Amino acid sequence: MEIRLRIEILIFGRKMRVLIINEVCGTGSTGRICSDLAFELNKQGHEVKIAYGRHGYVPENCKKYAIRIGTIVDVLFHVLLARLFDKAGFGSMRATRCFIQWVKEYNPDVIHLHNLHGYYINVEQLFHYLKESNKKILWTLHDCWAFTGHSAACDAIECRKWIEGCENCPQKNIYPKSWVDCSRKNWKRKKALFSGVKNMEIITPSEWLLEEVKKSFLGNYNTSVIHNGIDTDIFKKTNNNYRKKLNLNDHDVVILAVATVWNDFKGYKDYIKLSLLLDKQFKIVLVGGMTRAQEKQLPDRIIHIKKTYDIYEMVQLYNIADLYLNLTYCDTYPTVDLEAIACRVPLVTYRVGGSAEIAERFGGVSVARGNVQKIVQLLNKKSPFQGYTGDLSELEKKHSIKKYIKKYMEVTHETGI
Repeated sequence: MEIRLRIEILIFGRKMRVLIINEVCGTGSTGRICSDLAFELNKQGHEVKIAYGRHGYVPENCKKYAIRIGTIVDVLFHVLLARLFDKAGFGSMRATRCFIQWVKEYNPDVIHLHNLHGYYINVEQLFHYLKESNKKILWTLHDCWAFTGHSAACDAIECRKWIEGCENCPQKNIYPKSWVDCSRKNWKRKKALFSGVKNMEIITPSEWLLEEVKKSFLGNYNTSVIHNGIDTDIFKKTNNNYRKKLNLNDHDVVILAVATVWNDFKGYKDYIKLSLLLDKQFKIVLVGGMTRAQEKQLPDRIIHIKKTYDIYEMVQLYNIADLYLNLTYCDTYPTVDLEAIACRVPLVTYRVGGSAEIAERFGGVSVARGNVQKIVQLLNKKSPFQGYTGDLSELEKKHSIKKYIKKYMEVTHETGI
């Protein structure tokens, strides 16, 4: 069917108009997934826009696709609503009304949802429109926020309240942080809003998240897995002098970890604990956003590098590492693991979510969540110090992009666009 559809597009000029909605555009793992889709759609002659809202920064090569939802003022008011009334996802009313009017004028054939949290869009208004529009909708979930009453990272504490109905949320003090608990009400609102949407299909990046979705109130939708992918022409084994830039010598054993923002659920405290238990030859490099208070707590053996949008700098960092260590307490299918593997860096991770899946598929090592002592034992034995030597073609993002675009094309065929 895919070949036939592509021929029809070439011969009859059948083109798609696709709208992608995500909190960011062209940055971070989800932002790059969206921009990669946009690049390929544009290459094939289709029309595409990426609607985003949380951060104003958009890479130069993505600006032609970017449509911002609201302003920084809208985001800040949304944050305030979340803090005071636990209304993450239910602010940005003015911004969303204006956006929906734009969507009606743009009239996309397919609407592809990604992260809807991030203080930039009102999901109530959005889903009222989606139900009325009868558009074909794909929703790629990158975490658990869609089916919980508050948290995006409930698996970090193995909370299962969302299966029957959230209440007394144990994570109300973390993103999206709130000073009150309305998790029961939010769970009911989300269930009512997100249920019964015609022509909606849910996609997850891992088998683990797919199984979680099946247990939730979203379980009645058709759900499939499309693994995240990366560009192995960029992320590959190379030589560089980045160690000198960090004042590291050839005898230092470099342990690398990357996060957008560092917090306890990304293992921040565990890296500190680990650094104090390891010999002096081990140096831990943490890349990503930190508060000044967090930076002050870092021992001398931990080097902090601020968040970078430069993927070529990231390639250099992966290639000075002797080990990529992911101490996340929850993750769906982290692209940082894939990037490290593509650079032939050994992977050790906690046995959680999609990170454990990646370790199993690509020769990594996983240990029980929070078991820092076991990691010390592994490092002292140097048993995990062997990178993946197999075929890297499965990591290629072109496979996931191809699967997404095939779904888009099937939609246009079914609807006769």
